[in-house]
Amino acid sequence: MSEETVESTVKVEASSLPGAVGKAAREFVKGLDRKQRFDMNKNGLEITAKSAGTTTEARSEKSADAAAS
Repeated sequence: MSEETVESTVKVEASSLPGAVGKAAREFVKGLDRKQRFDMNKNGLEITAKSAGTTTEARSEKSADAAAS
């Protein structure tokens, strides 16, 4: 069984995390070619979600940590 890894960065706007993951998955699948879609349907699809940015809250915590040092 050959396993192919395809990585993609998809920026989406959604009101919730599950909504954003679902929207990103749909956008990713739209970009696959016919063979990749066939393989996805046959073998399954594993999705890993990573945060692409930091929130204002996270930035302020980092600033507070830097000031404490």
